[in-house]
Amino acid sequence: MRFVLLNVAATLVLCAPFAGAQNRGVPNALELAAKIDAHYNHLRTLRLNFSENYRGMGMNRAETGTLQLAKPGKMRWEYSKPSGKLFLLNGQFAYSWAPGDGQVQKIRSARLDDLRSPMRLLLGRTKLEKELSNLAIAPTETLGVWRLIGTAPALKDRIQRITLTAKQDGTLLGIEIVEMDGSETRFEFSNEQDNAAPAPGAFEFHAPEGVPIIEVKPPREH
Repeated sequence: MRFVLLNVAATLVLCAPFAGAQNRGVPNALELAAKIDAHYNHLRTLRLNFSENYRGMGMNRAETGTLQLAKPGKMRWEYSKPSGKLFLLNGQFAYSWAPGDGQVQKIRSARLDDLRSPMRLLLGRTKLEKELSNLAIAPTETLGVWRLIGTAPALKDRIQRITLTAKQDGTLLGIEIVEMDGSETRFEFSNEQDNAAPAPGAFEFHAPEGVPIIEVKPPREH
């Protein structure tokens, strides 16, 4: 298990309206970005189901589970496939473990560049149009669902393309990241529950008996 060195917080870029979109009743990129902001910035907590698919480097991995978020900056990715896998961010540290791992990986939140990290931004006070750029909007096969497709200038040596899939009301249905080596990570979201109360202790990490917790640093710091 690895912490992927991608600061997706600076990658989901939104700019450049879709030409003539307003005249056809289609949202432009800036309008949809504002709706995403409006939808999530007022929430205190969020719960949803996710599927995570990775393809690249000779692998094709599919995983599923439940995601819980809470202000400020807390996340719990609890996997049902593979059962027992957990990625938890308590606002200060992130912990990553799966059955069979000999240790729990721990990393400071400020150093976290994991592909799952952009989801914590949803419960902040984001203004996506200031964080992202050069985005085009495209329809999907589903009425009222749109793709925002862009690049990541700050990570142009790593990221080829970023795609957000969202309803016209700003509800996110997925995030797709294509890296320069062609590998793809795709998250799909469903059954969103806004302001759902998290279970007591949901953002506390307790290592399995006999498994050590090892604080790791990003490769660039080694």
